[in-house]
Parts: sequence; structure tokens; C-alpha cells
Amino acid sequence: MPDSSPSAPAEAEIAALRAEIDAIDDAMHDLLMRRAAVVARMAGSRAKGNTTPLRAGREAAVLRRLLARHAGPLARARIVRIWREIFMASTAIQGGFSAAVFAPDPQSGHARLARQHFGPLTPTRVHPTPARALAAVTGGEASAAVLPAPIDGEPAADAWWARLDVPRLQVVARLPFLAGPASDPGALVVAPVAPDPCGEDRSLLMVEAEAGAQRGRIAQALSGAGFAVTSLILSRAPAATLALAEVEGFLRAEDPRLASLPWARRIILGAYAAPVPGDAP
Repeated sequence: MPDSSPSAPAEAEIAALRAEIDAIDDAMHDLLMRRAAVVARMAGSRAKGNTTPLRAGREAAVLRRLLARHAGPLARARIVRIWREIFMASTAIQGGFSAAVFAPDPQSGHARLARQHFGPLTPTRVHPTPARALAAVTGGEASAAVLPAPIDGEPAADAWWARLDVPRLQVVARLPFLAGPASDPGALVVAPVAPDPCGEDRSLLMVEAEAGAQRGRIAQALSGAGFAVTSLILSRAPAATLALAEVEGFLRAEDPRLASLPWARRIILGAYAAPVPGDAP
């Protein structure tokens, strides 16, 4: 009967590869400890209570840079998951962080997105309504809220974004950052901090038009003012039409294009990094 055990040369090669992996693990661990020490110094240099470690734009810029240089068999989704965990470990060093999530149940798609983005070790509490999740943030019980992406045609009375307490609360991220299956639910992250740009951003602009205003007319006015609109969601109330436009770029309050819009009420709800492509199927 032939001997099926690995030959001595093969065993030696495997042992050498394992030793190489062990050395790489030690080097990675050294770099993680070094990174954590830098983060701790950064946390110590901040004036307590005057800032927050949440920097969604900065995190997105880092991920874009890493994904742009990435090559080899390791999936892009794995790179994002690894660095998301590193980001949240750094956030924990800088101070407590927790998330409030609107989700019908803990296993829903939005709860899953929150766990993927903020990591399984981040304290996360599920709430039955978007209003309850937002109240957890305004009341200081949570650092950020994860809410469902706006839906076209939703009544204004049910649209959480129509009642967002801006500028106290603002949209700072869109989930998932790495584009996934079309069936995945979309979500927005709201926090008591201004969004920070990553270089490839989209902003949310809400305008209040007259009751019964037509989508085409609203879109034309936005385009005529110079906005590149990627999506337009309408929510109607008895006395007005609320339009939520996702526009290209990082929109600031002093942008002169805002003054050329025909509506008196125009509010920037926040901004987030444009999503990046996921792994090829």
C-alpha cells in the first residue's frame, strides 16, 4: 500500500511557510500596538468634551486609499472588515462609543449593517422607531444612530429626515460603504457632529416646495442651480412637498448655489462618502 504521508521536503516547506506567517503576525501586532499608542496620544491631546473620535470621512478616505493599492487574493470586503475593526478599536481608546439602531428585530438588515460598520464589540441597542433611536443620541445615551435610508413617497409625517434636528444632528455616513447586493437595505448614520469630507462625497439637501409640486420641476430647479443630483426623494404633506436630494460633492452652508434656489426653506442634512464597488462576482 503506497505511503500517503507528506514527504520530508514537503513538511519542511510547510514549516518554513508557517514560520514566515508567524513572523508576519508578530510584525502586524507590533504595528497595531504602535498605532494604538499614537491614537492614545491623540486622545490625550484633545480637550475633553469639545470633540468626538467619530470621523466618518477620515475613515472612508483611509479605506479608499487602501482599496486603491490593494492587490492579491485577499477580498476587498475583508480589507474593509479588518480596518473597520481597527477604526472602532481606536475609537474605543479615545472614549466610550455606542450606537442606537432602528430595526424591527436584532437580526434585521439594519442591525446587521450596524454591527458590520461599528464592530461586534461596540455597544449597540435596537429601538422600535427612528424617533426613539434619535432620542437616544440627543439624550446622550448613544453616540450615533443608524436609521433606514429614506424611501420615495413616504408621508412627511413618517419621514424621520423631515424632522431631523439640524445642525445639532447631521448625517455623517451611508451604509454599506462597500457596495453589496442590491437586496441589502441602505442605512444612514446620524451623529451630533458635523460630517467631514473624504474627497469623494455626496450631500443631502432638503428643500420645501409647494403642495403638489412636480418632481420634474424640482429636479430642473436643482439642476439649473448647478447641482448634480444623483437621487431625488419626495415626501408630501398637506401644505407642502418635501424633497430630499442627494447631490454630488460636499455641500457647505456658504455655497452660492443655495441662494439661487426658488425655495425659502433649504437645509443641508449632512454628507457622506460615496460608496465604492465591492468584490467582482
